[in-house]
Amino acid sequence: MKNKKFVEILIGSNNKGKIREIRDLLPKKIRIYTTQHFKLKSPKETGKTFLKNSLIKAKYFSKKTRKVCIADDSGLEIDILNKAPGIYSARWAGKKNNFSLAIRKVYRKLDLADNDWRKKKIKARFICAITIYGPKFKTVQSIGKIEGKISNKKKGKKGFGYDPIFIPDNEQITFGQMNKSKKIKMDHRYIAFKKLKKIIKI
Repeated sequence: MKNKKFVEILIGSNNKGKIREIRDLLPKKIRIYTTQHFKLKSPKETGKTFLKNSLIKAKYFSKKTRKVCIADDSGLEIDILNKAPGIYSARWAGKKNNFSLAIRKVYRKLDLADNDWRKKKIKARFICAITIYGPKFKTVQSIGKIEGKISNKKKGKKGFGYDPIFIPDNEQITFGQMNKSKKIKMDHRYIAFKKLKKIIKI
C-alpha cells in the first residue's frame, strides 16, 4: 500500500512541549489536530522500547479519532545509570509532569552511582521514536538519537523536560540554554523526523 500525501494529521500527545516541537516540524499547509480537540487522555505505555510505546500511542489515538496520527516516545538514557530513565523518562516526572522533580531524581541517582560524577563526562543521549499510523495507511516508524553528556547543574529555561541538563556533543551549552531555532534543527526529534521524510511525503 502506497501512502498518499497528508492534508491533515493528529499529533498524538498531551505533552505541550512535544506538541509544539512536532507542530514546528510539520509543513504549515497540513491541518493539525491535537488530542485536546477530542479531549483524549493518553494510553498506558506498556511497551519495553521507545518504538513500541510510540506505536501504542499512535494506534490508540488514531482508532479513537479515525485520523492519521503521528506520535513519538522519547527519553533520556544515561550510561552510568544503566541507561535510566530511558522509557520511564516521563514517569520520573510523576503524574503532574514535574520535570524539576525528575531532574532532582537524576542527580540523586548520579550521586549514589559516583560521588565524583560532576568532575567527569557522564555520557548520555536523547532518543526519539516516531510512528505514523492511520486508517488505509501503511505504518511507518523511525528513530533519532543525539549523543551528549549530563550538565553538572541545571542550566537554562528554554525547551522542556530534561533539556536543562543535557549538553549535546560539540556544544558548550544545554538544550535548555539553546535557541529554539538551533535546537529544532539538531535534536533527536528532528533526526527521527528527517528519516521519516525520506520514507513518506510530508
